[in-house]
Amino acid sequence: QVQLVESGGGLVQAGGSLGLSCAASGRTFSSCTMGWFRQAPGKEREFVAAISRSGSMTAYGDSVKGRFTISRDNAKNTVYLQMNSLKPEDTAVYYCAAFEGLLPLSRRSAYKYWGQGTQVTVSS
Repeated sequence: QVQLVESGGGLVQAGGSLGLSCAASGRTFSSCTMGWFRQAPGKEREFVAAISRSGSMTAYGDSVKGRFTISRDNAKNTVYLQMNSLKPEDTAVYYCAAFEGLLPLSRRSAYKYWGQGTQVTVSS
C-alpha cells in the first residue's frame, strides 16, 4: 500500500516556474514507477510525466516535453515535478500516481495509487 500527498501547487504568471512534490508513505516506494497526471475542468485526466523506480527512465507528455522535468529521491520517498515556461493551458489539478512496476508508463489505468491532487493556476 502506498499513500501519496502532493504539495507545491499555486498561482504563477505565464512564463514562470513552479515545483511540485509528492511524498509517499509505505515501504514499497523504491519499487514503484511514479507518475504525474493533470486534469483541467471539463477535460479528461492527462498524462504529464513518469519516472521508473530507479530514476533511470523517464517519459513525458507531448505538451510538456522540454519544459517539465520529473525526478525522484528514493531516500526521501519523494517524487518531484519541476515546471518551467508555464502556460495558461497548464492550469489544472495535478495528481501524483504510482504503481509497482518497472517502466515509466503513460497509461492512466496502469497506476494503482493516487494522491488527492494540487491546483496549479497559470495566469496570462
